[in-house]
Amino acid sequence: MPDLVTLSLFAAATLALLVVPGPAVLFIVTRSVAQGRSAGLVSVLGVHAGSLVHVAAAALGVSALLAASATAFTVVKWVGVAYLVWLGARKLLRRGGAEEAVEVGEHSRRRMFWEGFVVNVLNPKTAIFFLAFLPQFTDPAAGPVAAQILVLGVVWIVLGMASDGTYAMLASTLAGRIRGSVRARRRLDVGSGVVYLGLAAWLTGEKA
Repeated sequence: MPDLVTLSLFAAATLALLVVPGPAVLFIVTRSVAQGRSAGLVSVLGVHAGSLVHVAAAALGVSALLAASATAFTVVKWVGVAYLVWLGARKLLRRGGAEEAVEVGEHSRRRMFWEGFVVNVLNPKTAIFFLAFLPQFTDPAAGPVAAQILVLGVVWIVLGMASDGTYAMLASTLAGRIRGSVRARRRLDVGSGVVYLGLAAWLTGEKA
C-alpha cells in the first residue's frame, strides 16, 4: 500500500489539479447556478460516482485498452458528445412554466445524479488521465498495484468531492439573487445550454 509520504505527495498533486476548473466543474457550476445548491451537490455526487468507474477501470486495466484503441476512444467520445449536445439543445429550446415545477422534485435529483454520472463516465480523457496519473504514485514493491490504484483513487474522489462541492456552494450562493426572475431563469437556461454544447465541442477536440 502507498506510504504516508506518497499519499501526501499524491494529495498535493491532486489538489493542484482539482482547483483548475475543467469540464466536470463547469457541469457542476452550471447546475448550481440554474437550480441551486442541492442540485450542484447532487451533481457532484453523480460526477464522482462516475470517477469510481474510472478508478476501477484503471485498476483492472480496462483504461489501458481504451488508451491503446483509437476505435474505442472514438466511440466513447462521440457517445459523450451526443449526450452533451442533447442536454444543451434541451436547455436552449426549453420555455419556462411546467417543467420548472418538475425539476425541483426527487425525480429531478435522481436525474441530475445520473446526468453527472454519465457525463463523467463518457469522458474518455478522464479514463486516460487516471491511467496516466495514478500509476505514477504506485510501487510494485509496496504490494499489488491494483490495490494501490484503488487507494489513490479513493483519495482523489474524496478531495474531488470537497473541491467540486466548494464550487457548487459558491456558484449557488452567487446565483441566489437572480433565480426568482423568469427572465433570469431563461438566461440561465441559455447559459446552461451553451455550457453543455461547449463541453461537447471540447470533447470533439480530444485526440486518441
